Amino acid sequence: MLKLLLILLPTFIFASTYGVLIDKVTGMPIASAKVFDTKTEVLSDKNGKFVINSNEKVLHVKAYGYRPYGFFNDTRFVTLKCYISPIHIQALYLSFWGASLDSKTLEKIMKMIDDKQINSIVVDVKNENGWTSYKTDYEVANQMDVWTHRTIKNIDEFMALMKAKNIYMIARVVVFKDDMRAKNYPQFAIRDPKGEFYHAKDQMAWVNPYTLESYDYVLSIAADAAKHGFDEINFDYVRFPADKSIQYSQINNQETRMNAISNFIRTAQAKLRPYGTFVSIDTYGMVCWVTDDTYIGHTITSLAKYADYISPMLYPSGFAEGSAGYKNPTAYPYEIIYKSVENIYDRIEPKRVRPWLQAFRDYAFDRRNYKEKEIQAQIKACKDANTSGWMFWNPSSKYEESYFINVPSHEYQAQNRQDQ
Repeated sequence: MLKLLLILLPTFIFASTYGVLIDKVTGMPIASAKVFDTKTEVLSDKNGKFVINSNEKVLHVKAYGYRPYGFFNDTRFVTLKCYISPIHIQALYLSFWGASLDSKTLEKIMKMIDDKQINSIVVDVKNENGWTSYKTDYEVANQMDVWTHRTIKNIDEFMALMKAKNIYMIARVVVFKDDMRAKNYPQFAIRDPKGEFYHAKDQMAWVNPYTLESYDYVLSIAADAAKHGFDEINFDYVRFPADKSIQYSQINNQETRMNAISNFIRTAQAKLRPYGTFVSIDTYGMVCWVTDDTYIGHTITSLAKYADYISPMLYPSGFAEGSAGYKNPTAYPYEIIYKSVENIYDRIEPKRVRPWLQAFRDYAFDRRNYKEKEIQAQIKACKDANTSGWMFWNPSSKYEESYFINVPSHEYQAQNRQDQ
């Protein structure tokens, strides 16, 4: 009898869960989606079907272009039908200081959401200073008083409002540029061979991407955001400083940089698995045009290996003169965005690309204001390039509602010519 129980035990512990993933809008099956628990992952087949062996109570689904989906794993030998909501992200960045329920900035963005122009918000959860916008449950961070400047007094109340409006919530978490962490824990800071701190032009210190022990700190903050209901963690400054002059106290070359960044993203995915949260990575727009790591540890191929989404900052003002064949890139917002995404089709599916777009005045060329024409041209470029959506950046979170009302319906073709 005991022998029979030992034979049957694995069957009871790891009983199979059968399911099918269905697009909630079209009713069509969703293929190649990830179904997973904290340790096991399978892909749905072309008919949306999956089988996973798990004894965990909750399972999650990640399908590109859809909202995160979770379900209780309490049914055996019955095919579960999972109806998953598609979403094309239309997001605005909400600044650290704007993330308050009493903020006029948030009030204006919420009106744009009510008018169905916007369906997602990118919220600063951890900024470049190292401050958090709310008091997390992570005591290591709280002991450093990183929450004392918080603008979100009650994160549960804040998230309840957002969820009531079905807003796709993205937590922006700044990683290696962290002045408070570096100063409080100098053993984790970037240092030169003489032992001196590295400071960027803004005089902020950075945490060393080679210091693996520092990963758990920022990932614990990210996990806290996921626990409170954020659908996606957007990691910014998950790179080395763009400064070729830095001399690190350890071996520093393209291979070691890329390995360090890849290791962080892989670790982030493991840390966030229990929440089913998507992971996106910000990168420079020029990464779409080069094959080396531009001294920051990024290539499209290496980022795509572990991230769910890649968010290149395709601000035309951030491109050098002559980029993509244009003397003044700011005069060609459609072309810069469209061609940049098109240029990486061979390295990543466009549905895994969601660019940051420009909603601020040019600072590099002719100082033009980016208004309705430029805003809508960028949106159109993302649509034509088949990206998963877009995110607009304005450091002060000031957006004109009229710019987002109607995306041009006419065909806006890239002009294959150089500026005169």
